[in-house]
Amino acid sequence: MKRILDTIESPCDLKRLSISDLEKLADEVRAEICNVVSDTGGHLAPSLGAVELTIALHASLNCPEDKIVWDVGHQSYTHKLITGRRDVFSTLRTENGISGFPNISESEMDAFGTGHASTAISAALGIAAARDIKGTNEKVVAVVGDGAMTGGLSFEGLNNAGASRRDIIVILNDNKMSISSNVGALSKYMTDVISAKPYNRLKKEIWELTGFIPKVGQPVRSVLNRVERSLKALIAPGVWFESLGFRYFGPVDGHNIGHLMQVFSQLKEMKGPLLLHVYTTKGKGYCFAEQDSTRFHGISAFEKETGLLKNSSNRPSYSKVFGDALVELAHKQKNICAITAAMKDSIGLGPFAKEFPERFFDVGIAEGHAVTFAAGLARAGMKPVVGIYSSFLQRSYDNIIHDTALQSLPVVICLDRAGFVGEDGPTHNGVFDISFLRHIPNMIVMAPKDENELRDMLNLAITIDNAPVSIRYPRGAGTASKIHKKFREIQLGKSETLLEGNDIALLAIGETVPSAVKAAKIVADEGISVTVVNMRFVQPLDTDVLDKVYKQGIPVITIEENIMAGGFGSAVMEYYLANEAIPKLKMIGVPSEFSLQASRSRLLQKYGLDSDSIAETIRKVVKS
Repeated sequence: MKRILDTIESPCDLKRLSISDLEKLADEVRAEICNVVSDTGGHLAPSLGAVELTIALHASLNCPEDKIVWDVGHQSYTHKLITGRRDVFSTLRTENGISGFPNISESEMDAFGTGHASTAISAALGIAAARDIKGTNEKVVAVVGDGAMTGGLSFEGLNNAGASRRDIIVILNDNKMSISSNVGALSKYMTDVISAKPYNRLKKEIWELTGFIPKVGQPVRSVLNRVERSLKALIAPGVWFESLGFRYFGPVDGHNIGHLMQVFSQLKEMKGPLLLHVYTTKGKGYCFAEQDSTRFHGISAFEKETGLLKNSSNRPSYSKVFGDALVELAHKQKNICAITAAMKDSIGLGPFAKEFPERFFDVGIAEGHAVTFAAGLARAGMKPVVGIYSSFLQRSYDNIIHDTALQSLPVVICLDRAGFVGEDGPTHNGVFDISFLRHIPNMIVMAPKDENELRDMLNLAITIDNAPVSIRYPRGAGTASKIHKKFREIQLGKSETLLEGNDIALLAIGETVPSAVKAAKIVADEGISVTVVNMRFVQPLDTDVLDKVYKQGIPVITIEENIMAGGFGSAVMEYYLANEAIPKLKMIGVPSEFSLQASRSRLLQKYGLDSDSIAETIRKVVKS
């Protein structure tokens, strides 16, 4: 039997379906998402939780004329399936395939590109303001997850939107709040009442009538407002949103398509800033995702029948090594604290939170706050370690400069997912952190060649009392064959020479070091003698080794999994130029472009960072 999903070419096709058919469609969409994500990996649980909400929203609106802005965007798989991308959905997150997030270059149905949290309300308000300037009347909707509401940008957007009085609908998709059945039923009834046309028509008529009655009108209006606010305060957290200028509705069941469409049809007729609170089950419809929504939030390819990963590694990930090392150090040093921005488990801090709950802080999706909060801890004598994704740290730039480095506070920032992260694409690739950190005064910037060196660098970082420290490391497992039980000493600002040669020198940083060593061994069989230096530090640079290499009079190649503009190679070049020393220097890294989505191995090959490509670059430089 042909699926209903196979007949959906655009949201217009939803409007001919009955509620029963839309519910069947939801089941088919959920099955399709599970099938594809089990092969490609992706953000499974968030998208499974938003299936009915997405279908009801598109069935009620007229996209692309009406605009939907998805916060983060990892819940947008249903949106992609019913907006003309069903036939290419199997290419999700693959090279030349469709993105795992909304992408304005992919479809006119994607009103705004998103990959990081808390941006939707601000972007939607901008779209609404442009609509009002142009004099059109499309609806603008922002769909925001409850996690994204912990981000400061969401509050800034809410505050501005409420004050603007523009027509905008914010949907708060709440998949964490526990709502008892009786409270939920009362909430549903109240939402039906206050969103219904008769209620709003009566309220409008009373409002207009009392405006003509001197002395009496304003008190009556105040009473009406107080009654409605009081009723809402009994059953839902709506008063807070209304204090920001929004009319609040909800909470409602985010999996009841019929009721959602009824509410949407009412809200479409109303003016001003509106907030609809829906509650959903993250991972709904797939038992493993419902039971462990954290693990299935963003997951690699897995076996659908068991929920187990298809290509799991026996080696521990950098994240686990970092978390375990921090627990080990925290047992010895009682002032060590750990901070995360809503990424406790994926960053490797779950064991620390369990072992030292009084010293663990999850601040929500508030990266800037995480850094300034850590600065406050450091100022008061603690040793804070902030675990954060490289691409998310971009939001903390001013906090690092103004609150941390300027005061020389010993905050340790550990950047997980530095370099290419692969299939999540350009919004998540961490290829800018060396460039935006190394020029900050007082900031120490280092990167380990493997997991053992990560442990040793963390051990060094917590001993530094007069400067902030950043340590970057990649996603997944590294190259260390065995994790050492003891920490080994690393000297601040000093490199490690791994191979000595006479023809050319490779200066590598972080995760590029093993590839550099392998490349050197490849060309050694061809008679090319290569020096390989594990630089370890971008700031401070080991200038002694730079001087030594220069005196040898051999060509120099710098290697980094970071954008070359202002990166590690630039630091080396700047040192040589400042000292009027100009060796033959070649930089390998990421050019000034946003890398498209592909596997990490493919991206390394594309940008000349895998061992075979480095070997070819060595041949060309030596030959020339």
